[in-house]
Amino acid sequence: MIDDEPLAIELISDYIRKTDGLELANAFSNLIEDLHFIQKNEVDLVFLDVQMSEFTGIQMMKILDQQFPVFLKTAYEEFALDGFEHNVIDYLLKPITYGRFFKVVQKVRKHSLDIKIELQHTKQPAN
Repeated sequence: MIDDEPLAIELISDYIRKTDGLELANAFSNLIEDLHFIQKNEVDLVFLDVQMSEFTGIQMMKILDQQFPVFLKTAYEEFALDGFEHNVIDYLLKPITYGRFFKVVQKVRKHSLDIKIELQHTKQPAN
C-alpha cells in the first residue's frame, strides 16, 4: 500500500486485517522506499494513492511497468480515466468504506481465478 496520508494507511491496514486471506506486506508513505520494496519482493496487489507529494500514482505505474494488480485510491474522480488506461483493477474513491474495499478484493480474487482457469485451459492438448 502506498499513500502519503497516515490516516489512509491506517484505514486500509485495518480493512486488510479484517479480511480473510489478505496480508499486508508493507505500507509506505515514501514512493522511493516503495519502489525498492516492490523491485526486491513479490507483490500480489497494490493499493496506490493517486495524488502524492513526490509524484503521482500514475507516474509510479509507468515506472514499474505494472506487473501486478493495482487499485487506485483518491479523493479526485477525474483521475479514474487515467487509471483505467493503465489497466488498474478498480478505482477507490475516498472516503473508502469497508464494503467498497471488500468488493474490490473480491474482484481481484475472481480475476486471479479466471487467470488460473485460462492457464489450465491452454495447457490441455488439442485433439
